[in-house]
Amino acid sequence: MSAPARPRSSLNRRPQFGSRPVPPVPETLEDTGLTPEALVDLVLKSLYVQGARTGQQLTDTIRIPFALIDDRLLDLQQRQFVEVRGAKGHGRGGYTFDLTGKGRERAREAMDSNQYVGPAPVPLAKYREWVEWQSIKGVSVSREGIEVGFSHLVLDPKFLDQLGPAINSAKSMFLYGDSGNGKTNLAESIARMMGGDLFVPYAVDVDGHVMVLYDPVHHRALPEGRVNGNNAEEDWLEPVHVYDRRFARVQRPVVFTGGELTLDQLDLQYDSHSKVYQAPFQVKANGGVLIIDDFGRQRVRPRDLLNRWIVPLEKRMDYLTLHTGHKFPVPFDSLLIFATNLDPLDLVDEAFLRRIHYKIFVPSPTKEEYQKIFRRVCVSRQITYRNEAVDWIYEHFYGRLGIPPRSCHPRDVVDHLCDYARFVDSEPVLAEHPRAIAYPPGSWGPPEADALIAADGGWHNPDPGR
Repeated sequence: MSAPARPRSSLNRRPQFGSRPVPPVPETLEDTGLTPEALVDLVLKSLYVQGARTGQQLTDTIRIPFALIDDRLLDLQQRQFVEVRGAKGHGRGGYTFDLTGKGRERAREAMDSNQYVGPAPVPLAKYREWVEWQSIKGVSVSREGIEVGFSHLVLDPKFLDQLGPAINSAKSMFLYGDSGNGKTNLAESIARMMGGDLFVPYAVDVDGHVMVLYDPVHHRALPEGRVNGNNAEEDWLEPVHVYDRRFARVQRPVVFTGGELTLDQLDLQYDSHSKVYQAPFQVKANGGVLIIDDFGRQRVRPRDLLNRWIVPLEKRMDYLTLHTGHKFPVPFDSLLIFATNLDPLDLVDEAFLRRIHYKIFVPSPTKEEYQKIFRRVCVSRQITYRNEAVDWIYEHFYGRLGIPPRSCHPRDVVDHLCDYARFVDSEPVLAEHPRAIAYPPGSWGPPEADALIAADGGWHNPDPGR
């Protein structure tokens, strides 16, 4: 079976960064997708907020070639909105530009529209085009890659056979099972093994409204691609960038949310003061991995949350709403992972579960797997592993008390051991019989504890009937 063909567009003739096309540097104002008025407003607002700036500094802020900005600066100078305060080096890129009194009035009018200052927005159509080109659907992970990606975990090979197709589907999966068996760790490992990088616009223009997309919390920026300039005399032209700087080159995004999730966070966040929108987290996850941890424990009902995503899950397209009421489509292009320790059937109905392509149960470890985990934890803490100590734990806790083993228990037990060793100023040793304080039968604790509260009348049972 062959891989799906890339979408037909001018992308096939775009410049290369490494071995793949990149957003081309705009050569004309039309290439930017901006109107002359929009670029003028951005220049005026930049000078209004940041003060006097050189041509190069304006280029670094707005992130389009100086030649296009300079056309607007010349026009603004002729209209007496901008003046030159000084010059350094060769060319107008070294000129220092500032607003005149008339220019400040015009800049305040632009600020009334919105207070966005930063890289020039990318048109929504261009953003959708690049999401499709960089789609998570084009990422595949081999069996070897999956084994390496999960090598730090102890997993049954048959379990990897379930995870492999789910990861390569680039759609959605439900990881469920008892608490403490590594569902969150699995989700984070899946995100890491996807690897790669992509281009994300700093901001998107939606019918004249600005939606900020780049988020340093979720987008880890990589070094910009650049080549040396040809004219050594004009330092402001160096370096020449090989792609549109309105896009940030970032590692494949991983967006993680848990119990704090609310329904309104799935839509645009509008700041009435700045009149700028923040993209919701599922848009910031486009091209990457979106993890909903502790699903079912959010402040919003699971059914309401999932009903909100029925269309995006099926159509891979979401619809956002501006404060004016206008709706517009954005791509929903991420590997969506739900992790929960609740029974999926208690959270959602069968109709919705059908839309989650993979439902994977994360089991508790077998004794053999538990021993391997314990051994790895001991090695990481430089503690001698003793199999008889694990046998003792199994006999006295899991066997005698009926406590089911969990994958997190070895780490927790060894952490407690190390904490106690630091307390008594000794080396941690995994003994067959862990140190314990024996309480007299029927007591509330050791005699020393009784003596401490004797003056207050001793222990009080809040429920004498028990």
